[in-house]
Amino acid sequence: MPPRPAMSDTARALAVEPLSRAAFAPFGDVIEASDAVRHFTINAGNTERYHDLAQVEPGPEGRAILSIFRGQPRALPFAVTMMERHPLASQAFIPMSGKPYLVVVAPAGAAPAVADLRVFLARGDQGVNYAPGVWHHPLLALDTVCDFLVVDRAGPGHNCDEVAVAPPGLILSV
Repeated sequence: MPPRPAMSDTARALAVEPLSRAAFAPFGDVIEASDAVRHFTINAGNTERYHDLAQVEPGPEGRAILSIFRGQPRALPFAVTMMERHPLASQAFIPMSGKPYLVVVAPAGAAPAVADLRVFLARGDQGVNYAPGVWHHPLLALDTVCDFLVVDRAGPGHNCDEVAVAPPGLILSV
């Protein structure tokens, strides 16, 4: 288990908020089966289809690909010391393990400062789709190893930028 970061004079505590469609809208889409989205019955009444839940953007000359990411659990408190973005395309994470996880985001644009970070607690039945250029922390599974179905981009061009966050943000608890 990695050592827990110490709260320093320069680190800033980050509040964790529940993931909702409205709160996450500036960063992309929440992927979930709910009455708030368009849905209808198909397959002779045997299936409910929750339709068009995320805007998948493969970017110029890109194609959408599916992968499984296996995330190792992160211990809290957790120091957010870096963020990444995909400038050419969206990136969606759909949990397969049914466990809650954390989502750290900042608006698209210049490299984020700690004051720009927002932290969401996603339920095990909620996925997220980061819009192109939105800053986000890599996968933050909690408590146990978790698998995620990832809709991502393959194709030419540089599509991953990483930056340091200094001073870091500190997630103390959920």
